[in-house]
Amino acid sequence: MRRHRAFAGLLLGIASLSLLLASPSHAVATPDVAAAPLPFPADDGAALDPQAVRREIDSFRSAQVTLSQAMAIAEGLHAGSTTADISFDGAAFPPVYRVKTVEHDRVWRNAIDATTGAVMGIQAASPLAELDAEDRGNLVVLRGLRHRLSDAVRVAEHTTSGKAISGGLMRERGRLNFVIVVLRGSDLKQVILEPPGARIR
Repeated sequence: MRRHRAFAGLLLGIASLSLLLASPSHAVATPDVAAAPLPFPADDGAALDPQAVRREIDSFRSAQVTLSQAMAIAEGLHAGSTTADISFDGAAFPPVYRVKTVEHDRVWRNAIDATTGAVMGIQAASPLAELDAEDRGNLVVLRGLRHRLSDAVRVAEHTTSGKAISGGLMRERGRLNFVIVVLRGSDLKQVILEPPGARIR
């Protein structure tokens, strides 16, 4: 989740939609603005060069597995789990979706092959108690929500007519929001969805 927050923090030049997640198929949107190209961040938070961005987007376009399918695969590994964070990694070979799911008191990390949907490597799990207080609080709220990240992805893709490339959680003004980054044409858009009942206690 830290990586996604760093990623979301660099979305300064990108068009942003703020949505109310009223139901998985309905959202109320604020006025849209033109999308702007977005650099993908490196792991240390620095922006990559435009050619690296283009390679990442080209790799994502050729993926046979969608972000929603990768989420479903990861969640299917552990009954009752829900996705907290997912991102496409085109620099990996083969390209993968990196997925974090929460199940009871554990956070699972999986890599899903973006071409075949196969689970790559060894699953890694961390106890919820090892996370910092903010991440732990976010996941507690997430587990209590009626809507899931998969619902937010469907709304974001429908609203923008694009394909989701990443999604995660963002805490803002005492609320937990879903943040989805969608590729539409050659532009990236950030979509923020506010699910009911997401106030942080």
